[in-house]
Amino acid sequence: MAFLQSAPPRQPIFRAPSVVLWLIGGLAAAHAARVMGPPARSLALIEQFAFVPARYSRAFLDSHMAQAGSFWDQAVPFVSYMALHNDFTHLAVNCLWLLAFGPTVARRFGASLFLIFFVVCGVAGAATHLAFNWGSPVPVIGASGAISGLMAAAVRMLPQIAPWAVPGEAPLAPIFSRQILVFTGVWAAINLLVGVTGLGFGGETGQIAWQAHLGGFIAGLFLCGLFDRLRPRGQGLPLE
Repeated sequence: MAFLQSAPPRQPIFRAPSVVLWLIGGLAAAHAARVMGPPARSLALIEQFAFVPARYSRAFLDSHMAQAGSFWDQAVPFVSYMALHNDFTHLAVNCLWLLAFGPTVARRFGASLFLIFFVVCGVAGAATHLAFNWGSPVPVIGASGAISGLMAAAVRMLPQIAPWAVPGEAPLAPIFSRQILVFTGVWAAINLLVGVTGLGFGGETGQIAWQAHLGGFIAGLFLCGLFDRLRPRGQGLPLE
């Protein structure tokens, strides 16, 4: 005799908040839209929306008889460069890191603050790269600066994953605690090595915007506390 049994509830494929999956989908869609178009159009998008330090150097512009453009022409690349990636490998690596560190931050901050935090860290990454590469005509693309900020925030949120911690209520790890300082030192050393050698994942070589990584990480490390105070009390339960 057979007994009717209720089927177990279906579990999502990815145990990540929807905002993280939507962000990954948006980055993938932006990359696909660029690379699937005509090469000339793809290059034009890079020229217009990538972050190019030379765009902000009056000396460079004057020497090349170029115009700086409007305020928006100069402001938009601080954000739009995050939506551009060199190839699918570059995109995949960034999305994997986003999937690794984004959920911890999204669950604590909530969707809106998470997205704002992501953008702010990305802008900080671009500003740091600009400071180190003033006048450089080499475009910078990719969301790794913003993701570095998420990484820093996620490390500060490690206390909340303790078995005895109340979700969303555990205090952040102090910036100058031993675990944060050790992680930051190791992470900075790896990025410096990558920046000096140009060696990326899978043996791929090229120019790595390590300064943008550093700027995004530092922004995430120090702004995490401010954003944590801005989140609604009681926020921090799992988001699906």
